[in-house]
Amino acid sequence: MTLLQASNLDKHFGGVAAVTDLSFEVQKGIIYSVIGPNGAGKTTLFNMLCGYYVPNAGSISFAGKSLEGLQTHQIAALGISRTFQNLQVFYNMTVLENVMVGCHLRTHTGLIKAALRLPSVVREERQVREWSMQALEVCGLAHLAEREAGSLPYGELKRLEIARALASDPEFLAMDEPAAGLNDTETVEMRELILRLKQKGITILLVEHNMGLVMQISDRVLVLGFGCLLAEGTPQQVQNDPAVIKAYLGEEV
Repeated sequence: MTLLQASNLDKHFGGVAAVTDLSFEVQKGIIYSVIGPNGAGKTTLFNMLCGYYVPNAGSISFAGKSLEGLQTHQIAALGISRTFQNLQVFYNMTVLENVMVGCHLRTHTGLIKAALRLPSVVREERQVREWSMQALEVCGLAHLAEREAGSLPYGELKRLEIARALASDPEFLAMDEPAAGLNDTETVEMRELILRLKQKGITILLVEHNMGLVMQISDRVLVLGFGCLLAEGTPQQVQNDPAVIKAYLGEEV
């Protein structure tokens, strides 16, 4: 089943074409990776899929519904969540409080009910804590729930951001370079976490520079070069594609 479909996407900034006539499909329940040299258009594509950029041409649909004209929070409400390459963490809040922020799309309490502290508000707050603890458990951070986020090492902060994204109960998780800056041990932990998310039925879109990680866990790989499609297929097919080898290693190779 096709979960996300992009058709003939174009995005330019002034006279610079960042993405040109790009089409692809992501099937439900897989890990779909997007790779390419620096400047290939990966981040631009990522931001179009998540609603941060509006395509100049083409269309994007999710579960059969067009994303055209939708704001980022409306796209998130459809079941699409994302993480960021540069950490977006509230360092002066606890680990648990950071994740609870990600539950806002699943709550219904308004200002008046919250001010009156109605029983429904108390029940909802309890539910939010449960959802958040479940997300922390998946990411291996439940034992750090009451710690201040600013005291965590970098690798755990990366997983904290994933836990917050999971708190919205997404069907589709877009991850922007989750292994960037991680050491070997942290990268292994990240790989195992991504595979756990797949086992839970979450579809993963992965933008990543760590080729070892990409080739180990991906079901399909899309390769971009100067905003255009260079190759798309299984990791083995992509690794053996002459256009990909040329883009990464040079003409002579």
